[in-house]
Amino acid sequence: MEKREYKEIKDYVLKKFQELNIVLTDEEFNHIEIADFGLDNITVSGLQLFTYINTNKVCAKDLVLLPHQTCPEHKHPKRSFDEGKEETFRCRSGVVYLYVEGDKTINPVATPPKEDKQYYTVFHEVILHPGEQFTIPPDTLHWFQAGKEGSVVSEFSTTSTDEEDIFTDPRIKRV
Repeated sequence: MEKREYKEIKDYVLKKFQELNIVLTDEEFNHIEIADFGLDNITVSGLQLFTYINTNKVCAKDLVLLPHQTCPEHKHPKRSFDEGKEETFRCRSGVVYLYVEGDKTINPVATPPKEDKQYYTVFHEVILHPGEQFTIPPDTLHWFQAGKEGSVVSEFSTTSTDEEDIFTDPRIKRV
């Protein structure tokens, strides 16, 4: 990713946070993560996030998605200390289309990125508008995509060990 694109995306995150009156210190702003998952197509597949806290019991993050940006399909597997990460997504702005294991939704709203669609296998649709939330059980395949205005989602979960996440797409690198 070029520096210009990185800066534009980080500025977008800051703008979204300001719209929601989410205040970050300068130091926190410098720790916003721009994740392209090694796919080098950030506006299509990626995620921007800030982690407020991640202890051995709880984690809290804000996830920012660009318009129509998709976080690739993955799960949080069983770990030595628990059954896997459980997470609750609460939509703060925009619309987020969340897909989890379960009965396939007929005519889902979102579609996986064309070039990567073979790596998407779950299509039970949950649509979250501002103020709505959904809890994803541990070890559950899921992916999500922002609507046309982008979205901001607060995530509340058990301990996050992102490096242990399992992605359906074997090309993904998560550190």
